[in-house]
Amino acid sequence: MALVIAGERSGVGKTTVTLTLLASLRRRGGEVQSFKVGPDYIDPMFHQHVTGRACRNLDPVLTSEAYVQKCFARHSQLSEYALVEGVMGLFDGVKEIKNEELKIKNKQNLLSTDFASTAHIARLLNVPVVLVIDCSRLSGSVAAIAHGYCSLDPTIEIAGVILNRVGSDRHLSLLKDSLEALQLPILGVLRRQDDITIPDRHLGLVPTAELPQLNALITRLADLGDTCFDWQRLLPLLKSEDKKEVIREKSSSFSPSSIRIAIARDRAFNFYYQDNLDLLQQLGAELVFWSPMTDAELPQNIQGMYFGGGFPEVFAQQLAENTSIRDAVKTAILAGMPTIAECGGLMYLCEQIVDFESKSWSMVGVLPTSAVMGGGLTLGYRRAVAMHNSLLVNAGQKVYGHEFHRSRLSSIPTQPLFETYRYDSEENMGYEGWDLLMNLHASYVHLHWGESVEIPQRFFQQCFDFQFH
Repeated sequence: MALVIAGERSGVGKTTVTLTLLASLRRRGGEVQSFKVGPDYIDPMFHQHVTGRACRNLDPVLTSEAYVQKCFARHSQLSEYALVEGVMGLFDGVKEIKNEELKIKNKQNLLSTDFASTAHIARLLNVPVVLVIDCSRLSGSVAAIAHGYCSLDPTIEIAGVILNRVGSDRHLSLLKDSLEALQLPILGVLRRQDDITIPDRHLGLVPTAELPQLNALITRLADLGDTCFDWQRLLPLLKSEDKKEVIREKSSSFSPSSIRIAIARDRAFNFYYQDNLDLLQQLGAELVFWSPMTDAELPQNIQGMYFGGGFPEVFAQQLAENTSIRDAVKTAILAGMPTIAECGGLMYLCEQIVDFESKSWSMVGVLPTSAVMGGGLTLGYRRAVAMHNSLLVNAGQKVYGHEFHRSRLSSIPTQPLFETYRYDSEENMGYEGWDLLMNLHASYVHLHWGESVEIPQRFFQQCFDFQFH
């Protein structure tokens, strides 16, 4: 068994409730495996900080339904408790277009746009849901909300509710009286905790590495969790299934130390799906973590580089001032070293980053364009079709990814990597991605390789060949 923490809409406090549960469970000495519905990178960082285990993303758009089930089964068996944090509201998802048979099978669903929603994941995993309700502007109407969510899809089990942002004792009494007729368990009550906030900025929460007071915050959440939840009811629901023998992924025939791949990971670059890193290790790669902000030189004896997303615009000055590393990265790429750069990584490889104050900062300069901050948020799933053969994909190959950024490039490539579309429609989003050299993949589109293992295999093979060039 496990639990899915869902919200009746975005902003109701799912992440705070989830972290409070995780912190209190860890204080009790429990081993907890957490999961996050959707493509988000930042919430999983907070999960991992609390649990000490990498949080796993469950996203059937980026992977598949089968992969979501396999990932959950594999990792939940390794811990005593399992907890899934949902995304947006319980039924908020997208239209499914990848699988015609699935659309026919799911035709009885009342909603045609809940693919990849929290509800969809709960059905896939057959895991009960706890609904978080923001009660700050509610009293008697809470029953109507809870009843609606419980009755819309009878295939989903609502195990109970957590009442968040409750005011006075009188307020709580009104809420309880209203819910009594539904016989729906109240599994937790969180009062308005104005002193417990996680800072955010232009792309969501501020990542864990930038919060020096994070441990104190987690301690306060654990204190809160010890008293605000009905643990007698919750603990049996959170228990994982009996541990079984976990099938280990087959490793490559290459020697584990034959290929070393430099993974940029610091405050500027920290958006990676753990599954992607695991796949590289299973192929036989040794991952070498380093910092483009502070390291004086590239790691020794590497055959590839991977720059994930993050916030290079926030640390543009530090990145710009580390001229020796910028020169070393450029030299390595021009020498043919296989390199992946996603979103923030792409921005780092540009000639400049122009920050929100219109200040220009010199970057690596491999890509003949600048990343300019400002304007609207580019956000959503993408269906990307490769325009030609490149480091990771073949011409015509279709991949599914996610974009999330507030920058734009000052110029577009003459031979773009992808033609991109909205995932759930035929709306053309334009052309994007740079691969001026066959050894470079630079794109705003974040990819999860779980159901596209040919991508890390291809990258690994290119790294293997590079050592003999």
